[in-house]
Amino acid sequence: MSDPDPDPVLTVTAGPHPAGPVLITVAGELDFSNSADLRDVIRDTHFTPAGVVIDLTGVQYCDSTGITVLVTASQQAGKAGSPLALAGLGDSLRRVFAIAGLHAVFSSYPTVDEAVKAL
Repeated sequence: MSDPDPDPVLTVTAGPHPAGPVLITVAGELDFSNSADLRDVIRDTHFTPAGVVIDLTGVQYCDSTGITVLVTASQQAGKAGSPLALAGLGDSLRRVFAIAGLHAVFSSYPTVDEAVKAL
C-alpha cells in the first residue's frame, strides 16, 4: 500500500475564453498547502472590462484559505472595474458560500457558459 499524497494535487489554468473574458479553471483540492497556486494566477491575471470567470467545477474540496483567495480575486476585480463570476460550485462549496454569506459577494452560475453570458 502506498501512503496518501500529503499535498493534494491542484491544477490552475488561465486563458482567454472565446467570448472575451479570462477563464481561470481550478481542479483538485484547494487548501492551505496549495492555495498559493491559485493566488499567483489571480495576481497575474489582467482584469479587464470583459471580465473574469473562475471555473470551480473540478474543485473537490476548498478550505478557508481557498475561500480567502477567491475573496481576494473579487476585491482585485472590483478595484479594476472588472466583472467576476464563479462557475460550477459543487454542493458542498455552495453550502459553505451560503453559510458564510458569500452569495452576496459573488455571482455564481452552474456552468462556465452561463457565467460568461452573465458578464
